[in-house]
Amino acid sequence: MSADPTPVPQPTRPEGSLTGTRRRKPGTHPAAKGAETRRGMVRRARRVNRTLAVAYPDAHCELDFRDPYELTVATILSAQCTDVRVNMVTPRLFAAFPDPVALAGADVAVVEEIIRSTGFYRAKAANIIGFAQGVVERFDGEVPRSLEALTSLPGVGRKTANVVLGNAFGVPGLTVDTHFGRLVRRLGFTAEEDPVRVEREMMEIIERREWTWFSHRIIFHGRRVCHSRRAACGACFLAADCPSYGLAGPAEPETAEKLIKSPDRGHLLAMAGLGDEQREDVTA
Repeated sequence: MSADPTPVPQPTRPEGSLTGTRRRKPGTHPAAKGAETRRGMVRRARRVNRTLAVAYPDAHCELDFRDPYELTVATILSAQCTDVRVNMVTPRLFAAFPDPVALAGADVAVVEEIIRSTGFYRAKAANIIGFAQGVVERFDGEVPRSLEALTSLPGVGRKTANVVLGNAFGVPGLTVDTHFGRLVRRLGFTAEEDPVRVEREMMEIIERREWTWFSHRIIFHGRRVCHSRRAACGACFLAADCPSYGLAGPAEPETAEKLIKSPDRGHLLAMAGLGDEQREDVTA
């Protein structure tokens, strides 16, 4: 099933070559020493966003969906599960239950069997059925378009609501998942661990019109380069703007290159300034 969300206008993207490839010694960034001003952090955050926009011009929600209903259900299922796995499950789920009315009256055992491979399937089945029932009973079968209304439904937290608002309705929102939280802390934009507090702090430093796209770009980078345990610092084009450069992972390009496991690998390495000879030496 191919994604076909309600069109959302793309922000204007910077032109020209990617910036931010200059290297620093690990731990020498001003932000790492507590010397950065608030204004400097805001400027750096927005520069990071512009750099990511060049690196990931096609950053998008990686869940397959056709309408707000499908996106909400898919996002609920994505908790503690990869988008790839969710996309394998949802075609069968939506074929059986194509709208909130159908899912609201579903046999929970049938739903559990379909979504079993996403993990925590009993809780997720209860949540998506409860969500559908709430939509039918309280919103005439239409997924609501406000954060307050969405988060009043079973299984829908702020993260899920922001995903739906930003990608189905074009309402800017920050999606604070594990990748987002990890990266904005490494980048020194917040020290908060609580997702709601992270969201509030980032709302103050990233322009509102960019919230949804910044979320996609950060998440793309977290999945492709800035991994949780061994970040590919040596191949990262955000090196000049990252106070964690060389501290979150190997700073050597050759080692970092081997850690990038995605179709975008060659593209990212080229932007990081690594030569063809280095890239050819690495096995998939």
